Amino acid sequence: MYVAVKGGEAAIANAHRLLADRRRGDRSVPALRLDQIVEQLGLAVDRAMGEGSLYDRELAALAILQARGDLIEAIFLVRAYRTTLPRFGYSEPIDTGAMKIERRISATFKDLPGGQMLGPTFDYTHRLLDPSIVGEDAEVPAVREAEDELAPRVTDLLGRQGLIEPDGELAEGQEVGDLTREPLDFPLDRDLRLQALARGDEGFLLALGYSTQRGYGRTHPFVGEIRIGEVEVEFDIPELGFAVSLGRVRVTECQMVNQFKGSAKIPPQFTRGYGLVFGQAERKAMAMSLVDRALRAKEFGEDITAPAQDEEFVISHSDNVQATGFVEHLKLPHYVDFQAELDLIRRMRAEHEARAEQQEAAE
Repeated sequence: MYVAVKGGEAAIANAHRLLADRRRGDRSVPALRLDQIVEQLGLAVDRAMGEGSLYDRELAALAILQARGDLIEAIFLVRAYRTTLPRFGYSEPIDTGAMKIERRISATFKDLPGGQMLGPTFDYTHRLLDPSIVGEDAEVPAVREAEDELAPRVTDLLGRQGLIEPDGELAEGQEVGDLTREPLDFPLDRDLRLQALARGDEGFLLALGYSTQRGYGRTHPFVGEIRIGEVEVEFDIPELGFAVSLGRVRVTECQMVNQFKGSAKIPPQFTRGYGLVFGQAERKAMAMSLVDRALRAKEFGEDITAPAQDEEFVISHSDNVQATGFVEHLKLPHYVDFQAELDLIRRMRAEHEARAEQQEAAE
């Protein structure tokens, strides 16, 4: 006999109280403050902002605290809060060429106009646990200030020589889509694909990007440039007749350079993969740019043979909020469905046993 668990609202209320207790943990340990999370768990905050599609460091820190460090749950909270906010309009496209750069690297050119800047990175650290960092203020090294001077993009340098495809331009009269306002309808234009990838799950995109490097997709990538820094956000006010600055946001941009042998209409040249995300999130930006290029296979007349090249597969499964909801709904009561399946299995077994008895009697 299968019966429903008793308790209802009282059980749920008790579960919430227990969750709050576990979130707080040992009362002898000082409670976390939001400024501590913002300042010391900055990369987690950046991911919650990026995949939550809302640039607010304090709200992202609150979501991480409330979710007990579960980043996907925190992203869900940020995304839900975002839906309550009024929309005044769309900002002007940000100019990453005018970025106040904190980190800038290129794997294709050693000497760049404006120079390379390592900035804060794990790339050259030893992957050894360092107990000395616990509870102590590390010695602050002398650092180079973020640059205000213009640093031309690597792809712009290649573009002047005609060695790389032109940067993406909208067709005349075409407006940029908004996947938060309209349901997706495949096939998608690249602007909507990039929006979906920007808020897609980092782990999913990382796995797909990795697959393209292992042969599951016709790409041979080079990191043209990764740059991290602050850019100005401007908003055009019709009454004023010009754009005003709303402030600065930190973003990570990745320009991936890929081979292309050309076609009857297009000469041999490099092609682009592009990634742009909130905060410092270069692994996500790189994965995004790899998948972006893979999804352009049809555009270049390439055979679609790998999962990373399948637009509907990638976009339909990249959102971790949707994926979480669909997977975790399996925890909810399915008593009626299961009883139907259980009854079906019992009837099938009875029929099977009856046929076996008939066959045995016939023998």
